[in-house]
Amino acid sequence: MAGTSSRMAPRVAVMMGGLSAEREVSLVSGRECAKALRAAGYEVIEVDCGRDIFAQLTEIKPDICFNALHGRWGEDGCVQGVLEWMGLPYTHSGVLASALAMDKARAKEAFAAAGLPWWPASSPRVRW
Repeated sequence: MAGTSSRMAPRVAVMMGGLSAEREVSLVSGRECAKALRAAGYEVIEVDCGRDIFAQLTEIKPDICFNALHGRWGEDGCVQGVLEWMGLPYTHSGVLASALAMDKARAKEAFAAAGLPWWPASSPRVRW
């Protein structure tokens, strides 16, 4: 595992912030996740992610990355691809599942192909 050492508690990089419009929400949820991980006994490093994420993670050498990024770049498969390329384990869905989940039309195609029910976008709205 990348970054593995003789430390007892795994070093967790909590990835938050990011480049999306949901940056502020990500910072709040990332800090809360970091707080909970520390309380559980993990060594935690909070990482405010930007375009230099590769360099940041190379320097930190985490045992695992906790993805608290929201929106594009954090949930669409991009950062997952970087982590895969770096050989770092991470929380979150993988590259393909993340990309499909962010592309609603493609996700519905995948659901239909698998025989799963899905709600069409052109469905009438419920009025109360």
